[in-house]
Amino acid sequence: MANDLKDLHLAFIGCGVMGESMIAGLLRKNLVDPKNVAASHPREARRNELTEEYGITVFESNAEAAKTVIGHENSAVLICVKPQRLARVLGDLTGILHLDQLVLSIVAGATIEHLADELGTAKVVRAMPNTPSQIGAGITAWTCTNAVEETERGHVRDMLSALGKELFVETENMIDMATSLSATGPTYIFMVMEALTDAGVHLGFSREMAKELVQETMLGSVKFAIESHKHPAELRNMVTSPGGTSAEAIYQMEKGTLRTVLSKAVYAAYKRAVELGERAN
Repeated sequence: MANDLKDLHLAFIGCGVMGESMIAGLLRKNLVDPKNVAASHPREARRNELTEEYGITVFESNAEAAKTVIGHENSAVLICVKPQRLARVLGDLTGILHLDQLVLSIVAGATIEHLADELGTAKVVRAMPNTPSQIGAGITAWTCTNAVEETERGHVRDMLSALGKELFVETENMIDMATSLSATGPTYIFMVMEALTDAGVHLGFSREMAKELVQETMLGSVKFAIESHKHPAELRNMVTSPGGTSAEAIYQMEKGTLRTVLSKAVYAAYKRAVELGERAN
C-alpha cells in the first residue's frame, strides 16, 4: 500500500497543527513524495516555513492548492481547518472538485452530507484525530460514504496511520461519540495528571519530581494494560490488597463519584459535539 501512496497527490486545505502533523508523519514514514503535496495557509511566514521544512508547495489560495490534484486519478483533498473557517473554505472550493474527488475532512462537527453537498463530490471521508496525533501516537476514528472505493479506503488508512492508529466506524454518529471519548479524551487524562501532580506536591515532593512520578506511572500502566489484554477491573484488583493503600484510595474515589463524574463529562462532550455539528451545517 505504501508504494501506491508514492503516486498519491495531496492538497491540504489549511495547514495548522494537525495538517502539519499529518504531512510530517507521511514524509517521516516515506509514504508520499513531497513534490506531490500541496497545502494552503494565509500567512506568508507560515507558508515559507512549511516549504522550507518539508519541501512541499504552499499556496495562499485554498482554490490554488486544491487545483494541484485535479487531473490526477490518485489524489485526495484534505480539509484541516477550524470549524469557524469552514464556510469560507467551502466557498473557495465551490465548483473546483469533481464528483469522484476523494475528500477527507477532520473538521469537528462538519457532516458528510454537508461537505458532499457543498463540494459536489460523492467521496467524502470524515475523521476525528486527537492531540497525541501530533507525535504519531494518536488514534483517529473515521468513516466514509459508500462511494469511497476499497483502494481509496486503503489510502485513507495509510494516511491516518501517519498520525498513529486508525479505527473505522460504521456510522457517522460514532464520529461524534469518538469526539467525546478519544478526541476530548486527552483533556480528561491531562486533568487527572494535573490533579495527581498537585497531590504529590501537597505530600511534599517538588513539582518536577511529582510530575515525573505521575507521567511514568500513567505511561507504564497504559502499556501494561495493552500488553496484558486484561479488563481494567481485573488489573485494578491485581494491585488492590485487602485493607491496603489502594483499597483506601479506591474507597475515596468511589465516595467522590469519580466514575459518575467521568461518565457525565463524556456524555456532555458528546452532546456538545452534536450541537456544534448542527450549527456548522
